[in-house]
Amino acid sequence: MFDHIAQPVSYQHIELPSLVHLDIKRLDLVHPQISGNKFFKLKYNLLVAKQQGLSSILTFGGAYSNHIAATAYAAHLFGLRSIGIIRGEELADKPLNPTLAKAQSLGMHLHFVSRNEYRLREDANYLQQLHHQFPETFIIPEGGTNELAVQGCQEIISQSDLQNYDVICCAVGTGGTISGLIESSGLHQKVLGFSALKGNFLQQEIRQWTKKQNWSVTHAYCCGGYAKTSPELLAFIESFEEQHAVPLEPIYTGKMMFGLFDLIKNNYFSEGTRILAIHSGGLQADIRNKSHQ
Repeated sequence: MFDHIAQPVSYQHIELPSLVHLDIKRLDLVHPQISGNKFFKLKYNLLVAKQQGLSSILTFGGAYSNHIAATAYAAHLFGLRSIGIIRGEELADKPLNPTLAKAQSLGMHLHFVSRNEYRLREDANYLQQLHHQFPETFIIPEGGTNELAVQGCQEIISQSDLQNYDVICCAVGTGGTISGLIESSGLHQKVLGFSALKGNFLQQEIRQWTKKQNWSVTHAYCCGGYAKTSPELLAFIESFEEQHAVPLEPIYTGKMMFGLFDLIKNNYFSEGTRILAIHSGGLQADIRNKSHQ
């Protein structure tokens, strides 16, 4: 049921004044509501929930979460109820922002919790409590990364991608998308991740999902941390869209492309390298300067 709603994936070549070849795989155009990597991360989670005869999907996110927005739409499409555990109990008494209003309009029950409670989102006892509170419910982690998400993200790489590219690049948030890319990549390929946040814990997260060694993650372009930006990054995003008609956002894809262009400018890649950059969507982040993928 999922694949037939997707648009064919398009590629966009980026002309560069250098001797490397760069294409962007436009996952942001796969579906208008279940954008980019979210389409692949949610696919098998929803299929398994249906197979198990469950009636609801529950997941976690902040007030501007791309994952919350995509899950609400996908669950609605699948005929499943959706529940969003939203960080920040103070938001319950405030007008809903566009992300949460859209999720609610699609039938998502918004359950606002304190930041202390939200920190328990991976705690086994807390998850068991949620199962009791919301029976017949399939729980998806914050950001959507689990074994089923990694399985879905393996489908991002096609047979032609294995033949046509030497390096595959993507933004990294929770590690699910890059893990799927690594698992489906060829051993002759390098997978290069651009972290959206500080900290070396991402490497450990990714090693949970893959045993391959043909990858690395750089934190050099995270601009100091999650949802943080710099004037240089914002100027690059604006210039990039003007030149190439490809929208980026400042949380994930903007940092990836900013970093990739810097590496290319500094001759990080050898002459003739064929690079595929994965545009993982997340463009609803344009409604403000923060989001969560």
